[in-house]
Amino acid sequence: MYEINPYQKASLSLINMSNNLNYIETANDTLAPNRSNLNQDNFSIGGELQREWTDDFSSQLSFYYTQYDLDALSISNNESQQLKQNNLVKESNIKLTTYYKLGKHLNWMNGYEFTETGIENTTNVNQPPFASNIKGVIRKHGLFSEIGYNSEDEKLTGFIGGRLNYIENLDTFKEYIFEPRINISYELLPNFKTEILGEYKSQVTNQIIELEQNFLGIEKRRWILSDGDALPITKSKQGSIGFNYDTNKLYVGIDAFYKEVNGINVYTQGFQNQNQFDGEIGSYAVKGAEFLINTKNNDYSAWLSYTYNKNDYTFDVLVPTTFPNNLDVRHAITLAGNYTVGDLKLGIGLNYKTGKPFTQPNDNAPINEAVFPTEINYEEPNSSRLPEYFRADASANYTLYMGDKMNAIFGISVLNFTNRENTLNTYYRLQDDNTIETIERLSLGITPNASFRIQF
Repeated sequence: MYEINPYQKASLSLINMSNNLNYIETANDTLAPNRSNLNQDNFSIGGELQREWTDDFSSQLSFYYTQYDLDALSISNNESQQLKQNNLVKESNIKLTTYYKLGKHLNWMNGYEFTETGIENTTNVNQPPFASNIKGVIRKHGLFSEIGYNSEDEKLTGFIGGRLNYIENLDTFKEYIFEPRINISYELLPNFKTEILGEYKSQVTNQIIELEQNFLGIEKRRWILSDGDALPITKSKQGSIGFNYDTNKLYVGIDAFYKEVNGINVYTQGFQNQNQFDGEIGSYAVKGAEFLINTKNNDYSAWLSYTYNKNDYTFDVLVPTTFPNNLDVRHAITLAGNYTVGDLKLGIGLNYKTGKPFTQPNDNAPINEAVFPTEINYEEPNSSRLPEYFRADASANYTLYMGDKMNAIFGISVLNFTNRENTLNTYYRLQDDNTIETIERLSLGITPNASFRIQF
């Protein structure tokens, strides 16, 4: 960050990350081991220029470029079969935002944003021979405007605005999408407010979730672009109403919300049952409520939160048409706090969640031999639940001051210090002898971490 002059500031950020995974699996009845490599690289750079032109008018110009590259190689069947996969994502963005004070209580924000996203997916198999190379580019132009208001007594604040998007896939479609949004807050009583929020959103990129049994025994996701047909633009609308009481020492809030998302494909949802290969288009709707209480002073802060969700899919061509979402966690509770003693900060947190849904094979007829190849005969989608989830964490940070402008922070933490074994996922696969194998994905046990940071 650099202050060019009292009216102009500039900033620049950059990050580069690389993750490389090598995996060797040896079976007793094979001559050569199965070998797999999964490499992921991320590079991002961005900048921002802020300028105050007058007392009433200012602007902000920003840009970023990001690139994500996934390379996967799997060698199996005594090295006779090789599978190569690549997923390359490049995105560039530039945005100009202006702020103008219309009066003492009114502010007007306007802007333009351009985003270009290019994604390439490559797959090569040597046996049986198969090659695929799918490329796509989507350009998104966005004009947005927003009016903000703040009353004289500051009891009523809020904004109303909208965004007009022009989206073009250079190969398949062009579409205009209008996205309104509103945020209103009103102080009913001293320190007691109510808030109403609502907005529409859209998304042109999604992730295909590769089945866990297909690569390394772990989940692998590949980015893809909307094509307007098999994967339309994902559109959502959401709204909430809440009440909160806020003082210097106590915050209590409760919110009720509803969200609906249309244009999802089963390939992007991670199904591992009878619907995982259908490629159908559907939607999901989630409704619920959140409660949060936080008490604090100069030495400590403690909070308790509870969330209730009911999250359901709707796919018109599936049976049944409505069933629980893969991420339908009905109840979640968090109890946490931290305490500061001089330069030492201690923290502890407890997390509890009811289990996610999953689909079990039918007890009476678990295998369907009437089709070829033979398939698992499942119960209704997501009709069973995983066991409840519980995790307890603790941390400590110590700050060492090294002059007026520099300090160092030493940190340690222990995740899941009770060493509880949580089941994160359960799915099934059919073996060559027509028996069903149960696969369980379990959480990590006690996991220590250490960190060191310098700030200047």
